[in-house]
Amino acid sequence: MKRNSILLSILLTGLISSCGDSFLDVKPQGVALGSQLTNKSGVSASLIGAYSLLDGIGSGGTNWHGAVSNWVYGGVASDDAYKGTDASDQPEITGIERYEVQPAFVHMRGKWRVVYDGISRCNEVLQLLAKTTDMTDAEKTQVIAEARFLRAHYHFEAKKMWNKVPYIDETIYNPADPNSVKVPNDKDIWPNIEADFKFAMDNLPETQTQKGRATKYAAMAYLAKAYLFENKYSTAKPLLEAIVASGKYRLVDYHDNYKALTNNNAESIFEVQFSVNDGTNGSNGNAGDELNWPYFSGAPGGGCCGFYLPSLNLVNAFKTDANGLPMLDTFNNSDLKSDQGLKITDAFTPDTAPVDPRLDWTVGRRGIPFLDWGPMPGVTWIRDQNYSGPYTGKKWMYYKSEEGTNTHSTNKRRVANNYRMIKYSHILLWLAECEAEAGNLDKARLLVNQIRNRAKNSPYVTNTDGKPAANYVINEYPSGSAAFADQASARKAIRFEQRLEFAMEGHRFFDLVRWGIADQTLNTYLQTESKKRTYLNGASFTKGKHEYFPLPVDEINNSYINGQPTLKQNPGY
Repeated sequence: MKRNSILLSILLTGLISSCGDSFLDVKPQGVALGSQLTNKSGVSASLIGAYSLLDGIGSGGTNWHGAVSNWVYGGVASDDAYKGTDASDQPEITGIERYEVQPAFVHMRGKWRVVYDGISRCNEVLQLLAKTTDMTDAEKTQVIAEARFLRAHYHFEAKKMWNKVPYIDETIYNPADPNSVKVPNDKDIWPNIEADFKFAMDNLPETQTQKGRATKYAAMAYLAKAYLFENKYSTAKPLLEAIVASGKYRLVDYHDNYKALTNNNAESIFEVQFSVNDGTNGSNGNAGDELNWPYFSGAPGGGCCGFYLPSLNLVNAFKTDANGLPMLDTFNNSDLKSDQGLKITDAFTPDTAPVDPRLDWTVGRRGIPFLDWGPMPGVTWIRDQNYSGPYTGKKWMYYKSEEGTNTHSTNKRRVANNYRMIKYSHILLWLAECEAEAGNLDKARLLVNQIRNRAKNSPYVTNTDGKPAANYVINEYPSGSAAFADQASARKAIRFEQRLEFAMEGHRFFDLVRWGIADQTLNTYLQTESKKRTYLNGASFTKGKHEYFPLPVDEINNSYINGQPTLKQNPGY
């Protein structure tokens, strides 16, 4: 849908009157009046504008601050990734990584601005629709459902970032009155989010002819996800079961979820659309991740900027035992061999220990083929290996053969590889959570095994001779496995599987928070990592504070009415 955002600006400009009864009546150029949009074309263009902010780009100068991948807040803030690059670059992200984030950080306001701008655009659609007369009731209902789906998504993003946030709908929002949106953040907005997703689920079609538009099942999946964040497992379960029973989705080869050539595949339930070489300056490509590329001119992206690098802890999590099962409790006792500290001229061979094959579709490591770029060379792709470790991310990268086709002509880091927000694999693992919470441990095991079996039978990363590039060993959990012998063990196995399956996709921190294990997991992580990355010395996660980020101080200052702020800061900040 992002690729269509340019249609909005074209339409808005074309709707402007260029003359009037006198020069005093000429309207501002490039600004559409509400009365000029109260028709089917205007409503459609406005809805496209609401969709266009899904990627987090286009609201002021936010760029990566609002990236749909949440690589800063869901990735760097977790045990999945380091900030990367070097110590001096983007120090705010180091503060986020060390749990020293401040309300004045630009990243806080950048993310806030994107989600609440998105909410405003959704409300404008609904307000325009109420004044439109050239649409059928059925057409109006579908637009309402799509707008409410998007409004729920943007509020969900705000909720998981800051917890207590204001809910703003079309009855509150008045673009002519800045005070209308100065709503207190003193209520839990989950019921409002649920209501929007429920309406969308009940009124959207099962499929859409245009890729990227919300469907009934996208709304159903998102509603189930909201229930999971509220720990309402029994309420989420029938929704997830209905998606499975629909037969509309299936698991595809693992790596097909991370290739532009297989965008919108049979596993995708809701996907944020990117496009390049479409007549724009590249802003329709994945601009939110444009810092997250190898720091070498001959690598994907062309040499910038070295951010968002996989942690040693994450890489170690992909180790398997002799039976091809995860090492749930001992995975981080030692590190897989890497080229940390080696020169490019030093000899190196990758570790031969058994690993999950998803590792090398997720992480770039020396000596292992990096898509079709040849073996990842190691230190030359890393800006400062001593600071940020030896690995690089991989899931958003492009194949060398795609350069110029799925990359923008003027910026190779603007790519057409969509972000898969919700996949069928999410549904299966969320359902596994629900079964475990209901005490159905063997059902949970079988659901996890679907994911593991897919990984086992998907193509592996191979050398030029066609042989596996590493010692890939992965198997299903057998009947009677100790990992599913009791509820606590099953929870651990399911959560571990989610980490492996969705690594470096920006979900990890928010999952740790919703599971209630962020403090123990992240403090254990910091105790070990601070011995390897000295900049993490002294960092700690405080329970009751760091589960949520601070509200942007500028937004609090802007919320004053009658000398008092309507927004209240989160505890501890």
